Amino acid sequence: MARQTGHRASQADRAAAADARQMRLVAVVIAVTMALWLGVQWLGGQQDWPAKYAFLADLAAIGALIWSLLVTFRIWRRRKASSQGQG
Repeated sequence: MARQTGHRASQADRAAAADARQMRLVAVVIAVTMALWLGVQWLGGQQDWPAKYAFLADLAAIGALIWSLLVTFRIWRRRKASSQGQG
């Protein structure tokens, strides 16, 4: 029995470490997205780029942020399920 409890604990530790890695990735994606988006907006204003490029940058940023939101939501649901003893 002690072996199974230890196995479950190590599995939970691995899952927590995987969640932490994914949350760090989400944080990096959000930070880089915002920095690049601001940079493109500023550069486009300085270089008088057409508005279509600004909208393209907006869409790319929205895509990255939606991906970040979905990954964060998935991690939240997984943690919620494991804290309720469902998995």
